[in-house]
Amino acid sequence: MPNLKEDENALREVLTQARIIAVVGHSDKRDRTSYQIAQFLRQVGYTVYPVNPLVKEIDGKPSYAALEQLPEPADIVNVFRRCEYLAEIVDEAIAVNAKTVWAQLGIWHQPSAQKALNAGLNVVMDACIKIEYLRLQVDLARYT
Repeated sequence: MPNLKEDENALREVLTQARIIAVVGHSDKRDRTSYQIAQFLRQVGYTVYPVNPLVKEIDGKPSYAALEQLPEPADIVNVFRRCEYLAEIVDEAIAVNAKTVWAQLGIWHQPSAQKALNAGLNVVMDACIKIEYLRLQVDLARYT
């Protein structure tokens, strides 16, 4: 099954065409990986929306309880939740017409990945979006 993690050109395309990233499981704690990676994504030029029903706001900006509450559609749904939550996150991503579901390092769930693929979404599993962005030398400014 095609995990874009193995296809550098497809990965680069996903990262350069995306503008809006929903970070599901975005923590408000600065020492957490989800917080740090979301900050990195903002710094390189993406619009990042935190999705975490347990947090009202992060750094003065609203946090959303679900993907359907975002003010605009997400190109990438970047997941920082355990595998057992992936199925419902994929359902939400499909419902809001996201283009890509990207599960961070250590997160892999074959049935959820297949469901996303069957719905026409790109799927990246078990890969850090920041590491891939840097490794592929993506430069958003070149594409805007």
